[in-house]
Amino acid sequence: MLRRSTFLRTAATLAACSLAFPIAAFAQGFPTKPIKLIVAFPAGGPTDITMRQLADNASKILGQPVIVDNKPGAAGTLPAQALQTSQPDGYTVAQIPLGVFRMGYTTKINWDPLKDITYVINVTGYAFGIVVPANSPFKTWADFVAYAKANPGKLTYGSTGNLTSPHLTTEIVAQKAGIELQHVPYKGSADLMLAVVSGQLMAAADSTGFAPQVEAGKLRVLNTWGEKRLAKFPDAPTLKELGYDVVQNSPFGIGAPKGTPPEVVKKLHDAFKQAMEEPSYVAALGRYDMLPNYMSSAQYTKFAQDTVVREKVVIEKLGLAKEK
Repeated sequence: MLRRSTFLRTAATLAACSLAFPIAAFAQGFPTKPIKLIVAFPAGGPTDITMRQLADNASKILGQPVIVDNKPGAAGTLPAQALQTSQPDGYTVAQIPLGVFRMGYTTKINWDPLKDITYVINVTGYAFGIVVPANSPFKTWADFVAYAKANPGKLTYGSTGNLTSPHLTTEIVAQKAGIELQHVPYKGSADLMLAVVSGQLMAAADSTGFAPQVEAGKLRVLNTWGEKRLAKFPDAPTLKELGYDVVQNSPFGIGAPKGTPPEVVKKLHDAFKQAMEEPSYVAALGRYDMLPNYMSSAQYTKFAQDTVVREKVVIEKLGLAKEK
């Protein structure tokens, strides 16, 4: 006859095994239905176009459709918020823009970007710059700064939303240059480009979704924000060349709800990693001077932790922290 302690240990082991088996079996069969990939910006922009190519590639690898669901607005943080009410089963995943890591400092939220998101894989980052209409009197960045100094707060520029990387980086540069600008937020690149091409705005800070308008002679690039000049716009200086110690490429990847089984996370990671290595995805990125930027689940989690610390400094420097 089993002793009571032995019996209890045996029962606990059996219970644990019975719980583990359904999870393992679920993960082994995953996916058995379409997966939703929530994207933070509107259809037609560089983020949407490149993520749709990634989703299409992943669909073929996973054997189930990966369907893009655009949720623009709120500085690109709506997909991350949607994860908080999604089942942790791998069937809902989301793009995680850099703005997610600023949320705790600028907005009252009841969830934690580090504790309440499972980081699956980082896939790329942006190439950014500032553009003006082709008929603008600003031929160079020096012209832009001179006008802004002579007309404080009158030079309008747009971005893809409040507290996005284009917005905050422009404000950091403005602070360093000693100028005051008037910011106008938009939901995505498509609407922003229409506004600047039509002359509603004097300038725009954006990813290189502006490339087609520049190539068509409708816009002029005043600067770009990478370590080196962009091959597509070799005449546009970097911020570093202009004397600002600023580099911004705003890496982003894919997250899942908290509690998603590790086996499911691994399947998603492996599929999206293979998808981002496909020539079709690399080519889609190349249209916007974007590059693959792979981080594993562990590397992406560490990146999130480091970025939350770094973004606190930026938010406080700009005086944008929420009231406690």
